[in-house]
Amino acid sequence: MHRLPPLNALKAFEVAGRHMSFSRAAEELHVTPAAISHQIKALETDLGVKLFRRLNRSLQLTEAGQACLPGLRSAFETMVSAVGRVRDKEDWNILTISAPPAFGARWLVPRIVDFRTANPQIQVRIDPAIRSMDPVRDSVDVAIEFSQGHYSGRSAQRLFGQDVFPVCSPELLNGKNPLTTPADLRGHTLIHFDAPMDDPEWPNWETWLRANNVDRLDPNKGPHFTSPNFTTQALLAGHGVALMAELVVESELATGTLVKPFDISYPGDLSYWALATSVDSEDDPVTLFWSWLTREASRYVREKQMQSQSRPTVDKSPD
Repeated sequence: MHRLPPLNALKAFEVAGRHMSFSRAAEELHVTPAAISHQIKALETDLGVKLFRRLNRSLQLTEAGQACLPGLRSAFETMVSAVGRVRDKEDWNILTISAPPAFGARWLVPRIVDFRTANPQIQVRIDPAIRSMDPVRDSVDVAIEFSQGHYSGRSAQRLFGQDVFPVCSPELLNGKNPLTTPADLRGHTLIHFDAPMDDPEWPNWETWLRANNVDRLDPNKGPHFTSPNFTTQALLAGHGVALMAELVVESELATGTLVKPFDISYPGDLSYWALATSVDSEDDPVTLFWSWLTREASRYVREKQMQSQSRPTVDKSPD
């Protein structure tokens, strides 16, 4: 960092520039006008530029003063706000959560109202994670990631696993090039839902095609998206086939607007994971959220199992 001038001198300049008066600045800061003048002269010497033009009965900012004043004003307002929040204890219980957009929108947000109702003293902030997040590096309390779970040195909890499989519009099943087997993908466009940060473990067509012995097909050709919403819209429009996690498209699969052309999942143990720096104190917002999150994840898994068991079995025996 560049060396900063004394804070008192910067404040004297900010107040004098705001009032355009040394006398009024002195009143606000409870010092003499001579003290304000001395602080500003010291600041001008430190910076090597004049900040004010001293006229007979008024002050005028120089170009350097005009360039400096807005940033200082914003900085002091930010400091005042930060100190005020601490004094009022408003932000002591803010809980910042980062989550993949699809997980946040389709799983977390619909459920978070229950956590807020049970813990009204905690303010929840949810940020969409457009890259791999680290609780220490990125100043988040809990980071949720979709991965194969290779973590160390942090509190990590597997929430639930996810099947990743090819998905497309039902129109592609019986179109010009019927899509019934993996080899039929040669006649269709591959849509790519790319990793936010070049994650080598992120599902990709190259791995899926190799596992299913599909050759003579470029695994990287086709449109690439980093947004689950954009990818889903491309699928709904019938533009091709994409590898998608179950949670991202479960609503569309339930309504039939998207279908699985073949029931072959991605060859990898992919799950949603929760990460935190530490989970210990019973009354800590992170600990309270962590406990709630793991309970909700367990409930979700049980509900999915019950739904699977309640589905009628299709009799495929000949008549």
